[in-house]
Amino acid sequence: MHMNVAPHLLTEDRAEYERVLDDALSTAHARPDLAGVGTRLTVAQLRSMTLNATALVTTAAASEYDHFVKVREQNRAAVGTRTPSPYDRDRPGPGAGVVAIFTVMVPVLAGAAAAIFLLVGAVLHAVAPTVAFGATLLTAGLVFGTVAAGGLLCAAAGLLLTALRNSPTEVSAAGPPPDDELSRAREAWRHALLERGILPFLRDALAATTPPDPPVPWPDGT
Repeated sequence: MHMNVAPHLLTEDRAEYERVLDDALSTAHARPDLAGVGTRLTVAQLRSMTLNATALVTTAAASEYDHFVKVREQNRAAVGTRTPSPYDRDRPGPGAGVVAIFTVMVPVLAGAAAAIFLLVGAVLHAVAPTVAFGATLLTAGLVFGTVAAGGLLCAAAGLLLTALRNSPTEVSAAGPPPDDELSRAREAWRHALLERGILPFLRDALAATTPPDPPVPWPDGT
């Protein structure tokens, strides 16, 4: 059976109402005032009756519910203003792509040139130790090797800066986390709904089904 929706109960809160009701019914055995659950009325009967009386039951906690809805709307509005759009993020400038390519290509080209110069220089120096050109190639290879190492360091530094810049930022200091006040408002509504709405309704439903007292016998025993 579907639950009647109270005029002030939003659709998104129907499930919360049912959870509070189910919690109350599941712990009824620990409440002396609900001792008749399962004997006078079954759990299914009480649940159905309470769901059908949603408008009446939720009215008892109307003020707490209104406050909860207000805090939730404020929280959603605040989160919406703090959430950046993907289109609002910093876009790379026109020269960022050229710099990135240059940062990547310099170590690669310098490393390749260093390997070639060192290899050719080593071969020439081994074949003709007296030829100065072999020593020149070795020196050039060492220079390009240094450039390649420097390029690798610059690329690593760029990656580190990019990672730090794209890391999640801390929540802006606009007071305590919005979940705190929202959680308190939700719990206040749940407590008022349980204590002033659901439990009194269950007690009244059980009291209305109390069996009548047995008849008093007449003095003659009839």
